[in-house]
Formats: sequence, structure tokens, C-alpha cells
Amino acid sequence: MNDDSMKARAKDLARKAMLEGDPLSWFETLYSEARAGQGSIPWAGMKPNPHMVRWVEDSDRHWEGKSALVIGCGLGDDAEYLSALGMKVTAFDLSDTAIAWCKERFPGSETDYRTANLLQAPEEWIGAYDLVFESYTLQSLPYPERCRAIEAISSFVSDQGTLLLICMGRDADDPEGDIPWPLTREELRSFESFRLRISTLDDFINSGPPPVRRFRVECNKT
Repeated sequence: MNDDSMKARAKDLARKAMLEGDPLSWFETLYSEARAGQGSIPWAGMKPNPHMVRWVEDSDRHWEGKSALVIGCGLGDDAEYLSALGMKVTAFDLSDTAIAWCKERFPGSETDYRTANLLQAPEEWIGAYDLVFESYTLQSLPYPERCRAIEAISSFVSDQGTLLLICMGRDADDPEGDIPWPLTREELRSFESFRLRISTLDDFINSGPPPVRRFRVECNKT
């Protein structure tokens, strides 16, 4: 399958899962099919997210020895990048297949890869991480689950910690569209209901192809 076909397949699986009342179940199906050679993961670039890398490189912070949580880690490239900075990284995904794939790709990695549900995360993660990184997970969740996920993500950030979030973006009066749903600035401000303050919100057009509007948001604990 080409990239467009895999994006269409992912949308079909997501719609079916929502109709069946289990809107998160499709991730495992997609990863299982890809692992069996029946397609690919449309968002897996097999390299760390370049918008995260640029944020790290532009920052004057020292991350060595700090703790990090990577949400919806996929095939592990973001987690391995943070680990290479000297961070103590926990990375999780809802898909058992994705986590097994990470461990195969990076044997001997110091990253703690786990299967976990963002909406039912372990209590020991609460307030435990200096850096929480989320990219493209919220935009794949329907609205009720997205609201719960925002609260859950906020809870992982330590008292002096930072949340970095990357997503597709839209204006509030733009059409909502179809999954993946671009997020609005207003939705992102809801993080501020959970002791987080938006420090920067970068609004830019990804070069593509195709060109896509994105937000890169840094939040810090208040």
C-alpha cells in the first residue's frame, strides 16, 4: 500500500472502532497489519519528530539525568532521541505490537517501553516527569476521549516540568474535518485548567508534502 492508501486504511479502522464504541482499538489492528507486511504506519517516519528535535536544539536547557515520558511512542524514534540526550525515558503505546516492535528495533535500549492506555495510566506516573512529549495522539481521539486525555497528560508533568505537544492546527471557525482532527488554540488552552501555563505556541506550515498547518506548544507547570 502507498501512503495515501495507508492513511485511508487508518481512517476506516478508526471510524469502525468509533461505531463499535471502542475508539482506541484500531491502533493495535493497524500496527499488527503493518508488522505482518500488510501495510505501513502512515505517521511513522522512522526518525525523531523534526519539530521536537528543533525545539530541543533551540533550547538552552540541559536534559541529562532528567525524566521523560513519551506518549503514544509508536516505533520508538522520539524516545530513543531523548534517551540519547541522557534522559531517563519511559515510552508507552496502546498497541502491544508497537511496543514489541520498539524492543526489536532498539535491542539493549535503556528506554522503558511499556504497553499502556493513556486514559488508564499507572498512578506512579502522576507528577513524575520533567518532560512529557506528545505528538499527534490527541488529534486522533474523538472529542470525549480527547478531553480526558488532556487531563491525563497534564497530570504526568512534575512540579518543575514541561509538556511539549505537537499537533495539526486549525482556527476555531474552520471546519473540524475528519480524523485526524486538527486542534484549535482554544482546545490547547484547556491545559491551563490543570496547572499548566502555555509558554509558547508556534503556529507554522509544515513543508509537506502536502503542506500542513501545525502547532508546537510548550507548557510549564504553574
